[in-house]
Amino acid sequence: MSSHALLLADARLPTGGHTQSGALEPALLAGMPEAEIEHFLVARLRTSIRVDAATAVVTRADPERVEDVISAWNARTPSHVVREASCQAARGYLRLGVRGGLDARWNRRTDVPRPVAVGLLAAHWSLDAEETARVVCHDEVQAVASAALKLAPLDPIDTVGWSLGVADEIDEVVDAVRELTSPDHLPAATAPLLELWQHAHPTHTRRLFRA
Repeated sequence: MSSHALLLADARLPTGGHTQSGALEPALLAGMPEAEIEHFLVARLRTSIRVDAATAVVTRADPERVEDVISAWNARTPSHVVREASCQAARGYLRLGVRGGLDARWNRRTDVPRPVAVGLLAAHWSLDAEETARVVCHDEVQAVASAALKLAPLDPIDTVGWSLGVADEIDEVVDAVRELTSPDHLPAATAPLLELWQHAHPTHTRRLFRA
């Protein structure tokens, strides 16, 4: 992978990733057993993460169509709570991008979701489509793994095991989205129960993560 792709995949990147649980906290608060976290990751990779990876890849392919991509992503993300959380997470990426030469107008936008922000950075830094998709998948998986250690009494080696265990799923996502170039071709895979949990998340008075 290129140095810019490795930079984006680094959990220490100051984009606010520590505020995100990859939807794990809402799931656990709703009663999902800790033993199901790896299955939860697989479900996310087959649904929302696949949509986000495709969105980033399509944005990277043609940044001039970013408004169409945002509209297509919004249509595939029915919960306004989930959309707002993604747009909040995007601000850190856009701020980083502007510092690295991305057009400053993006720093003034508040309606750009995280996968579009990643796609803009991928285009700006000349990442290829496969790198872009892998960055999205890796970031989401590591968000869950990192959050799990704060939310449940787990052995850290278990979270590494999850990451290794879903490697084939990540490869499948990358293979499925890397050739996409049009917003019309974004997948529309959904996980309604997970979205309901995420939608309810802001109503919890005791939570560690924004989303």
